[in-house]
Amino acid sequence: MVRSVTAGVLGVILYTSSALSSELPVSETSGEEFAGSDPVISKLMPERAHGKGFKMVYWADTPPDVFWRFKTNFDNQLVLSNKYINSHRLVSREGNRVVTETVYSYKPKAVFRWQTTVFPDQYLLKYELLNPQECGQEYHYGHIQLEAAGTGTRVTQVDYFDFFGVSLWVNYPFKGGMSQFLEYTARWEQQFIAEFGHQYQQ
Repeated sequence: MVRSVTAGVLGVILYTSSALSSELPVSETSGEEFAGSDPVISKLMPERAHGKGFKMVYWADTPPDVFWRFKTNFDNQLVLSNKYINSHRLVSREGNRVVTETVYSYKPKAVFRWQTTVFPDQYLLKYELLNPQECGQEYHYGHIQLEAAGTGTRVTQVDYFDFFGVSLWVNYPFKGGMSQFLEYTARWEQQFIAEFGHQYQQ
């Protein structure tokens, strides 16, 4: 299954205007209105011949620079508090490219190797699964964009992926489906930054 938690981890958690034109509409909402609300999830048409995609927008009650430090803390064992992550480690960091390895609870025998490219001046993270076949996928990539929203942060994640059973997972409306997983991920990040955000303040 497709998973995104932190950039390159869940990857965690995520890119083009042409892709966004095919999505269901997402209303422009202020940070204050997002607080305490569910994330807004839209299904996207894939950029390739096969697969699926999504766009998720949610709000974090912290300024973008603080949330950015959290999202780019790639050597972070606190992410193990996410119930879908069994293990995580930083493999390498070269320039603005970071490679991490994550093992997820839903596929415990596979090691997901993510490459994340960091664009600090844009608050933008682009990630790609480097070993999709080893993880039972055809491809998986996306981006995460942070923007100021009132006193908080608007987080937009765009993700494209393909694997056996992808249509069922994307459209399954109950526990175990894409919407439930994404809602958990967003809530986990909101709770995480509320509890540990002080560690990322300068």
